[in-house]
Amino acid sequence: MATSVLYQSIEALSQEKGIEPGIVVGAVEEAIALATRKFYKTQENMRGELNKETGEILAYIYKTVVADEEPIEDPLNQITLTEAKELAPDVEVGSEIRLYRDTSPLGRIAAQLAKQVIFQKVREAERDTVFNEYAHREKEVLNATVKRIEGQDVIYDLGKAEARCPKREQSRLEQFSIGERVRVVLLKVDRASKGPQVVVSRAAPELVQNLFQSEVPEIYDNTVVIRAIAREAGERTKIAVQSRDKDVDPVGACVGMKGMRVQSIIRELRGEKIDIIEFSDEITTFAEKALQPAKVSRVSISDLTDKQLEVIVDDTQLSLAIGKKGQNVRLAAKLLGWKIDIKSEEEKRQEVEQQMQALSGGPSTPIEQVTALGDGIIQKLVTAGITTVEALADMTPEQLEEIPGIGEKTLEKISIAVRHYFGHFEEGEEGHVPETAETESAEAAAGEEPGEALPGEAEVENAPAIVASAEAEAENAAVVLEEAESVSAAETDTETLPAAEAAIENVPDADESPEASETASGIEDEQAAKEDGA
Repeated sequence: MATSVLYQSIEALSQEKGIEPGIVVGAVEEAIALATRKFYKTQENMRGELNKETGEILAYIYKTVVADEEPIEDPLNQITLTEAKELAPDVEVGSEIRLYRDTSPLGRIAAQLAKQVIFQKVREAERDTVFNEYAHREKEVLNATVKRIEGQDVIYDLGKAEARCPKREQSRLEQFSIGERVRVVLLKVDRASKGPQVVVSRAAPELVQNLFQSEVPEIYDNTVVIRAIAREAGERTKIAVQSRDKDVDPVGACVGMKGMRVQSIIRELRGEKIDIIEFSDEITTFAEKALQPAKVSRVSISDLTDKQLEVIVDDTQLSLAIGKKGQNVRLAAKLLGWKIDIKSEEEKRQEVEQQMQALSGGPSTPIEQVTALGDGIIQKLVTAGITTVEALADMTPEQLEEIPGIGEKTLEKISIAVRHYFGHFEEGEEGHVPETAETESAEAAAGEEPGEALPGEAEVENAPAIVASAEAEAENAAVVLEEAESVSAAETDTETLPAAEAAIENVPDADESPEASETASGIEDEQAAKEDGA
């Protein structure tokens, strides 16, 4: 059956636009019907009809036939059976009757209207075709040709449609010329008012996955499986692979002989760095490999619910593990699907110390509580930024000597004061005076009886004047000190001098109560009186 020239033109247009010829024919018939109805200025239902053989286009009004006894609700679109039989004797109730209209009087305005309707219908059909073609192919890798560049966007020709690649989906390393063929990832199809807009990407991880499938036969035949990909386009990609065959090395298969396989992919991505990592079901082992090239000391799960890991690295490896602008640890976290808290050994040590200090009460003891230091020394330490007893205890002698006004004698006094201060809390409750040999000697020097035998009596065996009686010990303390300094090492016990000094110098530190202070003052007054009498 021969077809008309008009229908042949419709078929050529359909093939060019990628739509069905019937859609175009329907658009032509609807356009003629609309133009005819507008020409005759009627609101009756009208249809168009294209004769494929002759190319003639007819327009007709159709009305529904109703029984004579039924009321006519819509006179424009309904006709009684009696009236219909006058036009067509064989018509029945419920059928349609056609009333053809002459289309020859249609002028230029009607033709222009028909043309607009045809173009509109063809565009709508084209949009539907594009949407139906690509809507279900998201994340698929397509071959495309660079068609043009609009601002920062690149327009690709997919064959049946155009696709747009926005700036955020491009790699900073890539620049394409018009007509160049590339592979792109179909992101989505937007069914906007102007028609479906196909959005593609060169930055999606699926592109790297497709390139590995093309270059690595083991991945193509599923001997090696890609378990995860994390990518920052133009910078670095981390890919985790796992082998289903124990005799196949997954990393080696992806790298290839002398790196030929991975180098081919890197060239396709214009020099983007690729880290190939062996997948592990053990999350801590996987995390160690994901943070390569940095060497990880240990990995622990800090929060299983929130999927958070704590990674400890050597101080020299911290910057390498974090990467440039945090890129390495960010990609590793994306690859794992876990949050990563990365710390150096020094940071972890300080954190543990802080936790231990918090458990023991924390570094909150003001340095002013160590009254044995004296106001002058305390002022110097506070000026140097040392405000707590714990901070003072952590400092080395060399660090203390760097403080202005701290000499050897002051350093020794600080050491004794701090040692005595912490001794109170090690042997008893806070504020309680430990019952040492020195405090018992102080009680004896103050005229009080100690609870047990005086250790001072056993230590000063060669000084009968000191141990004669407990009451006379306070009066003779200064004499004992002078004798201890002059007696030779052969005649005097080596512990005599320290015991005597402790009995005089350390009494005020044994107890901070007013009673103890008065006792110490009394000893010093008696010593001074003794020296004056001598």
